[in-house]
Amino acid sequence: MKAPGAARWRRLEAPALAALGALQTLAFVHTALWVLPLLAIAVLVWRLDATSSVRRAAWLGWCFGLAWLASGTWWLFISMHRYGHLPAWLAAAAVAALAALLSLYLALAAAAWRRWRRGGSTDVALFAAAWLLAELARGMLFTGFPWVASGYSQVDAPLAALAPWIGVYGIGAVLAALAAALGQAIAARGSARLVAPVSVAVALVALALAGPGEHTRPGRTLSVQLLQPNVAQDEKFATDRMPATLQWVAARLLASSADLVVAPETAVPLLPDQLEDFAPGYWAALRQRFAGSAQAALVGVPLGGYAEGYTNSVAGLSAAAAGLPDGQYRYDKHHLVPFGEFIPWGFRWFTDLMRIPLGDFNRGAVAQPSLAIGDERAAPNICYEDLFGEELARRFADPAMAPTLFVNLSNIGWFGDTIAVAQHLGISRLRALEFQRPMIRATNTGATAVIDHRGRVTARLPPFTEAVLDGQAQGRRGLTPFARWAAVAGLWPLVGLGLAVVTACALGNRRAAGDGAPPAP
Repeated sequence: MKAPGAARWRRLEAPALAALGALQTLAFVHTALWVLPLLAIAVLVWRLDATSSVRRAAWLGWCFGLAWLASGTWWLFISMHRYGHLPAWLAAAAVAALAALLSLYLALAAAAWRRWRRGGSTDVALFAAAWLLAELARGMLFTGFPWVASGYSQVDAPLAALAPWIGVYGIGAVLAALAAALGQAIAARGSARLVAPVSVAVALVALALAGPGEHTRPGRTLSVQLLQPNVAQDEKFATDRMPATLQWVAARLLASSADLVVAPETAVPLLPDQLEDFAPGYWAALRQRFAGSAQAALVGVPLGGYAEGYTNSVAGLSAAAAGLPDGQYRYDKHHLVPFGEFIPWGFRWFTDLMRIPLGDFNRGAVAQPSLAIGDERAAPNICYEDLFGEELARRFADPAMAPTLFVNLSNIGWFGDTIAVAQHLGISRLRALEFQRPMIRATNTGATAVIDHRGRVTARLPPFTEAVLDGQAQGRRGLTPFARWAAVAGLWPLVGLGLAVVTACALGNRRAAGDGAPPAP
């Protein structure tokens, strides 16, 4: 019969781990708190180590993941309820259902670790591999949604030094390994309890001292000007507001003296042909302004037509672009947002409940040319496309034509004044670290910023203000190790590594059981 204290702890164990899962999401907003995920995952491992049931291990992992993802992505509620006009209960249920489903990957990882652990250092490798596979599954399957992947919490941590080598998922796996070592040390006795914390501290100090290294070399420094119109999402398509917004954007584009001026995603919310109804000659004036200039502009605008379909796009205007077939450079968004930009099979009923314009776009190619600005090559990405580093890496397959800087054009206005703004900035910073390329961000409401090749924010506008940011971005040449292998193989080397470790541990566990070895305590 179990003691009353043990039964009480068992009832509190899952809620406590859920609270830790939620608490660690602070590190994705306040990056100085990077140690929180390390400690939270360590406690998770400690409790998984203590349970004797594979089923309960899955339950604890699921509770931890549910709170982590729900607290990290609750702002989806705003887009569905405030702007999509779903009933509050249905929007909240949709966020909870998404977090619950995606947490199943972590539940499987926890169950696999509890099932195949044997004790010792191999358990650390097994946990890191299972954690890696869970995060890869969340990022790759069913269009992928790797928001708040654990590696993003480490953008200001010593582990960020690994970004140019193994990317965000690799960082997450190393974080999980360090946490597993700490988690097992909690239950250790005597001097053995000190070995893991000392080893983890030494590893973190060594990484902090070593840094990421310089894998790229500097190119030309461009002056950049980034527009932040600050249009509330419910006003973006309002006919009484649109003329003033179009005038504000055009005035800044026409007056800019920067080498590159950028207006954010759907800064011009109408097709160029439709603009004639609101501002005759609008698009022609912009094209003419940059056609005879050494300057360049990137403007977020929908393109296409009824016959060929529509795209969420970036138009590039410059003297070089004027010689292209359509008289302008064009980038079409490849990784579309489910429900907002395309309707997943079987969910038409759900999108019919929402009143969101511009849904169901065509996809652009995964690797599209950059916009040439003299010797520099600016590679646009739209909104959360910068969440998928493996897709950006495809643009580095030909080193001679690889981007020298990234340009993110976003509209986070869908999610209001929430943690999504800070989270997205951290994602862009991690991409800059992986490729050692500057990332300049022009957004509707924030965070509009210039990020250098080391992931440092060198200039930034306050969010939710109508303003223009002036800054400088130095193009970079050369490839990081991550850019080299991800350009060729995507994330499959990490998938293969994770599967190999888990398979080896599972087979080793089976052989040990066949030899009559006792199970792990």
